Amino acid sequence: MRDELFGQHPQSAIAPEDRAAFRGLRYFPYDPKHRFSASLIEEPGERFEVQTSTGEAMWLRPIGRVEIPLGMLPVFWIDVYGGGVFIPFKDATAGTDTYGGGRYLLDTVKGADLGSNERGELILDLNFAYHPSCHYNYRWSCPLAGPESRLATRVEAGEMSYMPLSVRS
Repeated sequence: MRDELFGQHPQSAIAPEDRAAFRGLRYFPYDPKHRFSASLIEEPGERFEVQTSTGEAMWLRPIGRVEIPLGMLPVFWIDVYGGGVFIPFKDATAGTDTYGGGRYLLDTVKGADLGSNERGELILDLNFAYHPSCHYNYRWSCPLAGPESRLATRVEAGEMSYMPLSVRS
C-alpha cells in the first residue's frame, strides 16, 4: 500500500518525474526483537523552535521520554498544525543504510502510531520506522532527529534509504 501511494499519489514525496520509474521502498527484514512496549516517563518542557530540513521554523514541546533496550528517546508534541506525539531518532545506520537525517518511530499526526497495550505503555516497533518526506525530495520540509534523539547502536529495522531504480543495480 505504501509503495502504491508513493508511486501514484499526487501528493507523494517522490518527485512527479521519478514516479514512473519507482519500484518500491526497501526494508530491513522484520525482526520481533525490535518491538517494545514502554511507559512514557513524563517530563514536560518548554516549547522550543527547531529548524526543519528546509530551514523553516517548527515548534516542538517536550512531553517526556521512553526507555527501550537500545537507549532513551525523547518524546515531543508537535506544537503546530495538527499537533501530535512525535518520536524521531537517528542511529548508527544513518548516512549509510538509512537517511542521514534520521527516521521517525512515532508521528501521530500522520497516523504512524501502534497505540498502547493493556498497561497503557506505548507500543514502539522499530520495524515500522520510516523516513521523513524530505529524504525523497528536498522540497519537503521535515523536522529531523536532534542530538538528544540518537541511539548509539545500529537499528537494522524499518525502512532503508531510498535509491532510484537506476542506482540499485
